[in-house]
Amino acid sequence: MPRASVIGLGKSGIAAARLLQQEGWEVELSDANTSLTLLKQQQELAAEQITVKLGHTLEFTVTDLPQLIVVSPGVPWDIPLLIKARGLGIETIGEMELAWRHLQHLPWVGITGTNGKTTTTALIAAIFQAAGLNAPACGNIGHAACEVALSQGGDKEVSIDNTPSPSIDWVIAEVSSYQIESSTTLAPRIGVWTTFTPDHLSRHKTLDNYYNIKAKLLHQSQSQVFNSDDVYLNKVGLSHWPHAYWTSAKGKEYLIGEQGFYIENGWVVEKLTANSAPKAIVEVSALRMVGEHNQQNLLMAVAAARLAGIAPEAIERGVREFPGVPHRLEHICTWEGIDFINDSKATNYDAAEVGLASVSSPAILIAGGEAKAGDDTGWLAKIQAQAAAVLLIGTAAPVFAQRLQAVGYSNYEIVETMEKAIPRSAELAKQYQAAVVLLSPACASFDQYPNFEVRGDHFRQLCLQWLGNQH
Repeated sequence: MPRASVIGLGKSGIAAARLLQQEGWEVELSDANTSLTLLKQQQELAAEQITVKLGHTLEFTVTDLPQLIVVSPGVPWDIPLLIKARGLGIETIGEMELAWRHLQHLPWVGITGTNGKTTTTALIAAIFQAAGLNAPACGNIGHAACEVALSQGGDKEVSIDNTPSPSIDWVIAEVSSYQIESSTTLAPRIGVWTTFTPDHLSRHKTLDNYYNIKAKLLHQSQSQVFNSDDVYLNKVGLSHWPHAYWTSAKGKEYLIGEQGFYIENGWVVEKLTANSAPKAIVEVSALRMVGEHNQQNLLMAVAAARLAGIAPEAIERGVREFPGVPHRLEHICTWEGIDFINDSKATNYDAAEVGLASVSSPAILIAGGEAKAGDDTGWLAKIQAQAAAVLLIGTAAPVFAQRLQAVGYSNYEIVETMEKAIPRSAELAKQYQAAVVLLSPACASFDQYPNFEVRGDHFRQLCLQWLGNQH
C-alpha cells in the first residue's frame, strides 16, 4: 500500500487525508501543535484508520520514505523538511493540487489577489448558484478544496453541509499565494486577479517573487480577468497580459485594452471583443456592499459569470441577494445612531486603509494584533483624515502608538484587549459624535486569537453583549 504524509491538521489537512485514504493510501497526518481540539480530532480520525501524530514534526530516513507529502496551506513551502523531501525525489504537493487532480474534469474559477479575493469569490459563487449551477466556493474560503473532491467521491460520497451532493458544475476556488506555490498543475478555466500589494513578504521575500507566484495561476488559466484600477497590475498591463479582460470602476477610458468590463452611468457594462457593442449587464446599486473596492469586486465577479456564459437576469438575482462576507465590513449593530462594524479580515495595512475609506467618518478605530511587514503610510494618512480616535490592542499596540505619534496623531489609547476596547469605543463615539466604531486591525490575529474569524466573532459577541446591557 502506498504511503502518504499530510502536514497540518486543519480543515484542509483532514480533508486531504480522508481523500487519500479513500483512494487506498496509507495515511499519516502530523501537526507540530497539540491541543484539546486536536486531540479530539486525532481520536475521530483514528476510528477511520488515519494515524495522527500531534506535537510532531515529520521526519524520515532514506530507507523509510513516503511516496507523497501533502502540505496544508499554512505550512511554508521552503521549510528544510520539504526542501529535503523534494531533493530525495518525494512528490510534494499542496492540498489544493490534490483536490485539482480529482476535480480537473470540471471547469474552475480561480481567484487570487492580495485583497478583495474573498468577497469576489463569495459573490461569484452566489451568482453561479443563482443561475442554478452547483458551484461550491472553496480554498481559502469556506470549504477546503479536498472537501469538495470528497463530496464527489463515488460510492463513498461525503456530503457538504449535510446536504446531498449532486454533481458539481463549477468549482469556485479562492487561491492564496501559498496554495499557488504548492499547486503545480492547477489550471482554471477562468483566472481572476483582484489586487496586488506587498503582503506575506516575510514568506515570499521579494515583491517580484510574490508577483511571479500569483502570475503562475493566471498563466495557467484559459481566460484571465484583471483589475485595471490596481496601480501595480495596471503598470504591467497589456505587455504581460495581451489577451486578458480588464475591469475598471472609473469608466471605459480607464480600461486597459479593447475588451473588458467597466462602470458607466451606474451600470456594469461589458465589451467582450474590440469590435463588439457595449452591453449593460447589471446596475451597480443592486450590490448592498459599500465602497469603491466593492464595485471592483462586482466587476470581476460579473466578468467571471459572463465568461462562463451566465445570463444577465441570473447575475442580477445573484448580486441583489448577496449578503456580503462575514468579517469584511460586516455591520454588527447600531446603538444610538452609531454603527459597529467588524472588519477583522483586514489583516494588512492596505485592507485596513480600504476599510476606513469605506465607512462614514469620523470613525472610532480599533486596530492592532500581531503586526505584519508592509508600508503603513497610506493607512496612517487615512487615520489622520477619518479617525476621531484610535484604540490599540494586541502586541502591535506600542509600535502603532509610536507610528501614530511620529505622524503627529496623538488621539490614541492603548487598551490592550477587545473587552476593554468595546465600552471605551462607545464612550468615545458619543464624545466625538462619530458615526462608526470600526474594528479594522491591519494585523494578523495570532497574538490573541487562533485566526481572524475568532477575533471577529469575539468583537461581535462583545458588541451585542454590551448593547444588551444598555437597556
